[in-house]
Amino acid sequence: MRIAKTLRGQTVLVLATVGLWVLSLTCWAAAAEFKMGVIDPQAVLEKSKAGKKALDGLKEYVSTRQKLLSRDEEELRNTEKTLKEASAKLSEGEKKEKEAQFRSKIQDYQKRAQEFNQELQGKQKELVDDYMKRIASATQTVAEKGGFSIVVDKGSEQTIRIVIYSKDAIDLTDQVIKEFDRVNSK
Repeated sequence: MRIAKTLRGQTVLVLATVGLWVLSLTCWAAAAEFKMGVIDPQAVLEKSKAGKKALDGLKEYVSTRQKLLSRDEEELRNTEKTLKEASAKLSEGEKKEKEAQFRSKIQDYQKRAQEFNQELQGKQKELVDDYMKRIASATQTVAEKGGFSIVVDKGSEQTIRIVIYSKDAIDLTDQVIKEFDRVNSK
């Protein structure tokens, strides 16, 4: 009786071991077919020719708007200085009128600055949305050519870091930049 239990226990143990071995071989075979890659979309945008051109255009837009706002700020400072200097010479009515005009100019400036910020945010969102679609397309092409099952955004210091570690061999960023430039150089 004891021998039969021992044999049954050994048989169960052998079957369990064989089952685990077969399962591990199956997982290994499935893993051999599964390839994963990572990319840094921010790097694609910053390092690709088309991305650099778009970012330079956005910087130029910001610079032009910033110059306009700086000119308005300087005008406000000069107006304030003139108002303070002339304040003693003005009647109470003239003083209040000049102060009201000055406040109106400040409000106009603040409104322009706010509109500029909203325009800038809109342009940035538009640029990012457009380029993320293009980057996704280039990534898909590279992934399909390389037999990758999944490609993950690894993030960067400027964005949220998604992947903590990855081997350089699975980083497809440079390949995606080349594909991106090939498709978007037209």
